[in-house]
Amino acid sequence: MNLTIDIGNTAVKWATFEDERLVAHGVGLPEGVAVAGQVLVCASGEVPAGLAALPRLTADTALPLRLDYKTPQTLGADRVAAACGAWALHPGEDCLVIDAGTCITVDFVDRKGVYHGGAILPGLEMNLRSLHTFTAKLPLISLEGVSRAPVLGRSTEESILAGTLGATMLALAGFVALYRQKSEALRVLLTGGDAGRLTAAGTSGWEVQPLLTLIGLNKILMTCK
Repeated sequence: MNLTIDIGNTAVKWATFEDERLVAHGVGLPEGVAVAGQVLVCASGEVPAGLAALPRLTADTALPLRLDYKTPQTLGADRVAAACGAWALHPGEDCLVIDAGTCITVDFVDRKGVYHGGAILPGLEMNLRSLHTFTAKLPLISLEGVSRAPVLGRSTEESILAGTLGATMLALAGFVALYRQKSEALRVLLTGGDAGRLTAAGTSGWEVQPLLTLIGLNKILMTCK
């Protein structure tokens, strides 16, 4: 049984697998989880002391994908793991991976198993904080309880939410349209903490995979066997 752990900026998620079959998953430290196989950690946030000694995904880790990226040493482990997750679920397909976390990343994996990179955008909360921080009068708006922003904001709060969610969705839809020019059969996968909000805002035809990074980590472990 393999254990995979995704340490983000706001949460820790874990999953166990028997070969490629998901057995269990949860949020928080994986206390009391019995593992007879391998362990792999993806760390984009601060690593809790109890997990510091576990093996991590690095630039030297063997991958099921080939990286076509100018600076692999600076490539985020979360981007690599999510891309491997897309390849695990849909081998032989062109995939665009959108990971909506603290930052939003857009990454392209082609049908030959080559990772080509993509784009990094500010996440929803980062956008909201920047509007409050760099202006004198705009309030800090919370995303708690927000699933769908109005298209037409009729208050300052609604206008900020409309701009933040609307601009993000338009940007992501634009990326999808650009990549569909390269591949009409492009599969779009959405993951990350804000995936639900983006889905509610309108992501027709996008495949939501909340555990994509954990699935990718397990695929990497399977590659190492």
